[in-house]
Amino acid sequence: MEIREKGSEFLKEELYKAQKELKLKDEECERLCKVRAQLEQELEELTASLFEEAHKMVREANMKQATSEKQLKEAWGKVDTTLFAEFQAWRASPTLDKSCPFLERVYREDVGPCLDFTVQELSALVRTAVEDNTLTIEPVASQTLPAVKVPTVECNNTNTCALSGLARTCHHRIRLGDSDSHYYISPSSRARITAVCNFFTYIRYIQQGLVRQDAEPMFWEIMRLRKGMSLAKLGFFPQEA
Repeated sequence: MEIREKGSEFLKEELYKAQKELKLKDEECERLCKVRAQLEQELEELTASLFEEAHKMVREANMKQATSEKQLKEAWGKVDTTLFAEFQAWRASPTLDKSCPFLERVYREDVGPCLDFTVQELSALVRTAVEDNTLTIEPVASQTLPAVKVPTVECNNTNTCALSGLARTCHHRIRLGDSDSHYYISPSSRARITAVCNFFTYIRYIQQGLVRQDAEPMFWEIMRLRKGMSLAKLGFFPQEA
């Protein structure tokens, strides 16, 4: 009898433990089901949100495209038809001859004024070097670097712009062709030269057949470069220039 009673007590304890563990597992299972349901709901809400955001981005992109197309049409309505006709005639047979109507206009309205500096003699040399693609612009070496002796002739100093004659801190200098002479130039003068060089680089690419675009985007890129020359002439240029 005593053995049976002890065996019965042991079984009751084991049954209680099993029931307790089962209850804990049921509670854990219920908790995990709630977590799963919450995650599914959050995932559904996130999917709906992303879907709505994607549609919003598509709508905005379509609106921007429509606005751009409208502005382009309006711009075309304002463009001087003579100017575009001159460009098309030049594009049909690209040349660097500045006597053609298109380049003659750009020289007169943009290139000439942009490279018209106070020191006229040097200005003429710079213009020729730009046209011949033989002008070099290089940064002035930092004073903290070891000095390297090179066979060059400094025609002015870093505190005076060789083109404007004004007292300016010069971070760059130019060299014309194969000459050993260097001329220090101010940020403003550098910006004006760079703007003209950018224009000539692009029309050279067109002449060499490297620009494969329709007439309209090509024309607008030239207009952008012309705008850059106008802004540089007025003194507007990036601070790093």
